[in-house]
Amino acid sequence: MKVSPRDDVALMDGYHSPQVDVDVRLNTNEAPEAPPTAFTEALATDGVHSVAWHRYPDRSATALRTAVGALHGVPAEQVFCANGSNEVLQTLLLTYGGAGRTAAVWEPTYALHSHIARITQTAVAEGERAADFSLSLDEVARVLDEGRPSVAFLCSPNNPTGVVDPPDVVAEVLRRCEDIGCLLVVDEAYGQFAPASALELLDEDRPLVVTRTFSKTWSMAAARLGYLVGPTWAVDDLHKVVLPYHLDAVKQRAGELALRHREAMDERVERLVAERERLVAALGGLPVEQWPSGANFVLFRPHRPDGSVGDAEWGRTVWQGLLDRSVLVRDCSSWPRLEGCLRVTIGTPDEDDAFLAALEDVLT
Repeated sequence: MKVSPRDDVALMDGYHSPQVDVDVRLNTNEAPEAPPTAFTEALATDGVHSVAWHRYPDRSATALRTAVGALHGVPAEQVFCANGSNEVLQTLLLTYGGAGRTAAVWEPTYALHSHIARITQTAVAEGERAADFSLSLDEVARVLDEGRPSVAFLCSPNNPTGVVDPPDVVAEVLRRCEDIGCLLVVDEAYGQFAPASALELLDEDRPLVVTRTFSKTWSMAAARLGYLVGPTWAVDDLHKVVLPYHLDAVKQRAGELALRHREAMDERVERLVAERERLVAALGGLPVEQWPSGANFVLFRPHRPDGSVGDAEWGRTVWQGLLDRSVLVRDCSSWPRLEGCLRVTIGTPDEDDAFLAALEDVLT
């Protein structure tokens, strides 16, 4: 006998990204390089071997939170860690969202902001970004005034567009959120690739939290580790809601050890930013429309052979053509206003060359 889920869950589409065996996988914004060998060796010797397997892990993840706090110049009490930044988002919505409450988003943006909101029975107030995918303060005001959300999400650099919201715009959104008692969540999963961060706006008296992940710049997507930096009252609230012992001992230790390799991470980010600019320049010579990116990916829309703007059908054709050449990118046509758009992760120079060659072959 099949047991039915909640009616709203039954109507939902899950969040999926194809996992396909290809030579070049550039669809999920993973780091193209593995972490330093010194990290993996330390994890094997000072991590796994030191775990007291018969005991529960530190429920408060004190050592990890202290290390993350030191990275950002704040005490551990301002840090919340979880199983990837998606669990951070889920815990935020379980804490500040729920039935009778609303979350605000401005599309197109990271799909899980609204998806997790709906899973937690939080209503979603949707606004739109401008034609260039920048954030209009008039549209922000409209959504906040009409929706009266308890949580508002900004993703900067924005996924999947790559657009970075200017610091003065983020500050103004925060001011308007303060006026209505709304928590502003700035999702900085790609923050290290961008020139500015909302971390500079953090204050104990401001309703602002900033989320980050180890998946991208720390080359630890397999670990599923993320965190939030915010006021102590927000961190205290989240710890009331999250499940006990949700972070295993090995993951906590892995996060601590990774943070000892800050210099290697910074160098990796520099290489990726330089490679991003090379890829952007190469795309400029192909029949595509692209958008400025402050992340480790680029959003582009292939033109049809006659020069006209591509639609969802043509985007899917190009996506399949790349896949036929063993290159996997992300088809973003399901995102609002992104018909015919594809998103390519910045890979190694060899991977990017393979992508560019395949794309040119498909388009010509």
